[in-house]
Amino acid sequence: MVWDAWGVPAGHTPLPEQIRGLLTQVFGISGEPATRRDEGDVPLRPSVLSPDRRAGLADLVGADHISTEPVTRLRHAGGKSTLDLLRRRDLAPQDAPDAVVFPAGHDEVAAVLAYCSELGIAVVPFGGGTSVVGGLDPLRGAFDTVIALDLRRLDALLDCDPVSGTATFGAGVTGPRAEQLLAEHGLSLGHFPQSFEFASIGGFAATRSSGQASAGYGRFDDMVQRVRVATPTGSVLLGRAPASAAGPDLRDLFVGSEGALGVLTEVTVRVHPVPATTTHMAWSFPDFETGAAALRAVVQAGAAPTVLRLSDEAETGLNLARAGNVGGASVSGCLAVTTFEGTTAHTAARGAEAAALLRAAGGTELGPEPAREWQHGRFAAPYLRDALLDAGVLCETLETATTWSALAELKAKVTSALTDSLTAQGAPALVMCHISHTYPTGASLYFTVVAKLLDDPIGQWRAAKAAAGDAIAAAGATITHHHAVGADHRAWLPDEIGDLGVRVLRAVKREIDPAGILNPGKLLP
Repeated sequence: MVWDAWGVPAGHTPLPEQIRGLLTQVFGISGEPATRRDEGDVPLRPSVLSPDRRAGLADLVGADHISTEPVTRLRHAGGKSTLDLLRRRDLAPQDAPDAVVFPAGHDEVAAVLAYCSELGIAVVPFGGGTSVVGGLDPLRGAFDTVIALDLRRLDALLDCDPVSGTATFGAGVTGPRAEQLLAEHGLSLGHFPQSFEFASIGGFAATRSSGQASAGYGRFDDMVQRVRVATPTGSVLLGRAPASAAGPDLRDLFVGSEGALGVLTEVTVRVHPVPATTTHMAWSFPDFETGAAALRAVVQAGAAPTVLRLSDEAETGLNLARAGNVGGASVSGCLAVTTFEGTTAHTAARGAEAAALLRAAGGTELGPEPAREWQHGRFAAPYLRDALLDAGVLCETLETATTWSALAELKAKVTSALTDSLTAQGAPALVMCHISHTYPTGASLYFTVVAKLLDDPIGQWRAAKAAAGDAIAAAGATITHHHAVGADHRAWLPDEIGDLGVRVLRAVKREIDPAGILNPGKLLP
């Protein structure tokens, strides 16, 4: 990915005229893009990796697989949140890891961790570089040196068992590469988060990722069957059967541990045959409450599609303004999209059942085209975020989840917290929301916030984010549904898991990472 924005250069396009007109009307700005720097012109804090330590690391992975080149360090200087990109635009010298190390497999990862533990070198595991919660910030903690451990060379399909429906990947395999490798066996993983094009299998597991098709295939942590993990004090291989009663499931210590407890090097996941058919249908609902009740009816009846999403009135309206229409359909209120994957008979039967429920709950069919358009552009939103940022507009997201009975109140409280905070700072905001994932007992809410950038945009968003986080905690919801904890959500973790839960995690950390080198400043309060 490019160093100061999401994705690849081909994905970056000028803002549409409709959006530029809205920016002028709402925020009083022209929407003209700002000038961006070349990565070679960005000043970095000098690397402090000593020659002896560099030689020691080179002995473990090979001299060609360790880099202190400025551009390589810059490309490992953090993730892709709005805060990350704002920091990249700062003219001051940038924080960056002192070196980037590229191990080739589990044994090299384990050797690097043992070496760094012995010498007191902080290690930030790095997969696809897509974190949006500060999970990749090169924080040193108490250490004078920090390296990024780039797992891209762990890029193989290590085993495929079509009889059992499992596949084992190296942690560095990206989402598209996993699908390509599986397709050779007539199989698919079906995990499509917005970061799919760049994120890695190891990253999916380390953050308990949830994809856009999770209504049909489950979250990534549901898919994980086995993990191999390297830690500074040894390695573990966990998950020898589909289910077990052999005590607590220790996979859950590492799936979701964000590189703070160990480095996932191999991940075995559940896979399925490539779907024979995919069908699409879009729906409109008069308001968000009606639409949410309709989604609940479908999920609780066991008729959930592969994809099931509902945009609120504000998000639906903005999408209409961007596109002029939605697949040629007339939409008012709230837009929902559904897709069904499987055999022809399965998709027809499941689609008919879900349609009857949605119709009975107040939905109006819009035909397949709006859902197809959503699927076609589902990975493009971060590019629009970056174009808005270049034009002087803050655009950021956050997500949470709660039970169905608490959903409306949570949405109202978080919307108010964001709106009130930004307005008080002098930047009235547009807050949009959609239900991105559904469960029999509840759903997630994904908020998008748009406001004029102020003189201190980092402080501006941090204040709004803090207000939203406090509102989420006060409502008894989770502080993160699929973005993970990283550095940004650490302050709210004790509220969610309790003081004893924090002590348990710290005790595990002391046992397997006694020197505390793994991803300092992330996850653990």
